[in-house]
Amino acid sequence: MKRFYKEANAVEAEGRWQIQLDGRPVRTPARALLALPTQTLGEAVAQEWASQGEDIDPASMPMTGIANAALDHVVPDPAAFAAPIIAYGESDLLCYRADGPEVLVERQAAAWGPLLDWAEGRYGAKFIVTSGIVHVTQPPETLERLAKHVAVLDPFLLAPLALLVTMSGSLVIGLAAVERALPPQQLWQAAELDELWQAEQWGDDDQALARRAQRHEEFLTAARFAGMAITTPFSLLRKK
Repeated sequence: MKRFYKEANAVEAEGRWQIQLDGRPVRTPARALLALPTQTLGEAVAQEWASQGEDIDPASMPMTGIANAALDHVVPDPAAFAAPIIAYGESDLLCYRADGPEVLVERQAAAWGPLLDWAEGRYGAKFIVTSGIVHVTQPPETLERLAKHVAVLDPFLLAPLALLVTMSGSLVIGLAAVERALPPQQLWQAAELDELWQAEQWGDDDQALARRAQRHEEFLTAARFAGMAITTPFSLLRKK
């Protein structure tokens, strides 16, 4: 699509920050008003529109894409959207460890153990860790507690959480990114630990490097979106 506007702005309206092009509101593909929960997020999305050249390139507007997903896919049925995200807790990446070599075992323990400890302290979720790829059943109360916390997230947090979880293969990593428990870069390194190990052993090609760089940027963008969408700090929501 050719660019048809001169200016893009985030304008406060009814408690939200509405994206407007030359004073006219933008709508999502499903025709919902493109309105964000915080000024910071609204301005970030507006900047994507303002930065377009002669042609509008949706691929260069990831924040807009996540916002569209929140409004068009999460808002109509949050429970249905959350269900496949919650299901990742049944086979979380962090619970499946290598049985060798020792260096890889130690790296996984150092990177993944603290994340599981955080999940236990934050949600009371105790995970069973195993070696190999044989499925291990997690305690029902762990899954119930995680489901409870995911189910109450705002649509503008559920949408980036879905990306974070599917890219990392870990519900714990996704939640840690949304809650900013650790820097996104550190969380991405934890998610990519096995792939980086394989690259060390066998080398990388240009295609693999390009794919990893793209996924890295998508992960960081989703984490930034979640950080900008937070209206109440999670620290204030935690049980004392």
